[in-house]
Amino acid sequence: MLQITTAQTKLKQLRKRIRIVQGGTSSSKTFTILPFLINYAIQKPNTEISVVAESIPHLKRGALKDFLKIMDWTNNFNPNNFNKSNLTYKFSNGSYIEFFSADQPDKLRGARRDILFINECNNVTFESYQQLSIRTNKFIYLDYNPTNEFWVHTELINDKDADFVILTYKDNEALSQSIINEIEKAKEKALTSTYWDNWWRVYGLGLTGTLDGVIFNNWKQIDTIPPEAELIGYGLDFGYSNDPTAIIEVYRYNNKRILNEICYQKELSNSQIAKFITTKKPCFCDSAEPKSIAELRRYNINSLAVKKGADSVNFGIQIMQSNEYLVTQSSANLIDELRKYAWNKDKRTSSQTNRPIDMFNHAIDAVRYHEMESLGKQQKTAKDFR
Repeated sequence: MLQITTAQTKLKQLRKRIRIVQGGTSSSKTFTILPFLINYAIQKPNTEISVVAESIPHLKRGALKDFLKIMDWTNNFNPNNFNKSNLTYKFSNGSYIEFFSADQPDKLRGARRDILFINECNNVTFESYQQLSIRTNKFIYLDYNPTNEFWVHTELINDKDADFVILTYKDNEALSQSIINEIEKAKEKALTSTYWDNWWRVYGLGLTGTLDGVIFNNWKQIDTIPPEAELIGYGLDFGYSNDPTAIIEVYRYNNKRILNEICYQKELSNSQIAKFITTKKPCFCDSAEPKSIAELRRYNINSLAVKKGADSVNFGIQIMQSNEYLVTQSSANLIDELRKYAWNKDKRTSSQTNRPIDMFNHAIDAVRYHEMESLGKQQKTAKDFR
C-alpha cells in the first residue's frame, strides 16, 4: 500500500519541462516518480512514456521492479497488458509505459515520446540524454544519488526550463525505524572518517559529494560473454539474513578477466547455492564458513577455502588492481560495488588510510577470493599470506 509522503508533496511542485530529483538513499525518488507517471498515463489517454536506465539488468532490479510493485499495490496491474519481451505496459486508454536501456542506440534515436524518466541518470552519458530529450514532447524526470558532480550539475541545474529538488530519507515517512537507524549510523562515523563524512553528505543529506579514493578503475562493461572466453572458476562470498550470498564467474579472455555475477541473494541455503554452480571448476569460498564449504562438496561442488593471512584483503586488492577486467552488464550488483568501494580516510588528518571501507564488498570479496587463489599463487609475495 502506498503511503503519502513529503517526497510526493515536493515532487508535485515541479512544473518545468526538466524535473531534476537529487536525493540520498531511501528517499523514495524512483518510488515517488513512478506513481505520477502511472496516474498521468491513466488520466491522459494515448500518452507515451519512456523509462530509461543504463542497462536492462539495472532496470529489472530497479525502476521496472518498483513499477510492477506499485501497479500491483494500486490494483492497476493486468498481466495481459504487460509485454515481457519488450518491457512495455499498455493501458486500456491507449497510453503505454516502456522500459529500455541507454545502451540500445536504436531506442535512443528511435520514436518520440511525451514523457521521459531517466533513472539513476548519473550512470547515463550526456549524449544519451540529449538524444532522448530532443525526442520528448512534454517533460523529463531525472533522478540520481549525487555521488559526484556530473552533467546534470554542469549543463542543466541552472537551465531556465529546469526545476530542482533534493530529497532525503526524512522525506520518506514510509521508511521503517530500523532502516532510519542504519542510515543514521553513518552520521556518527562521519565524525572521524572522511569517507563516511562524504557518505553521509551524499546518502544521508542528498548533497553532492566527491568520488575520492575509489579502489578499482581497471574495469569496463561488456554486453555478453564472448563464445571463446574460458570459464576458469568461481568466487563465493557467503551471506544469509543481513548480507547476500555473492557468486561470481571468472573467465579468461585475451589476457583479460571477465567477471559475471550469477548470484546476489539473501537467505539462501547451501543446497540453493549449489544450483548456481553448474561445472566442476574450482569455487573459492570464504574460509570462515568451513561447514558450508564441506556441505557444498556433498552437492558435487569443487568448493575450496581461500587461504587468508594478516593482510589478505589488501593483498587481494593489489592482485585485482594489477589486472584488467571486463564486467558483464548483467552483473548489476558487482558494478554498483565497483563504483562505491573506496579507501577509508582519517578525518583528522584527511590522509587516506590503507584500509578499505567494510561495505559494498560482497561481490568484490567473491572476486578477490578467486583471484587470490588463482593469480596470487603466481606472485612471489603470495607466500606471506599462507
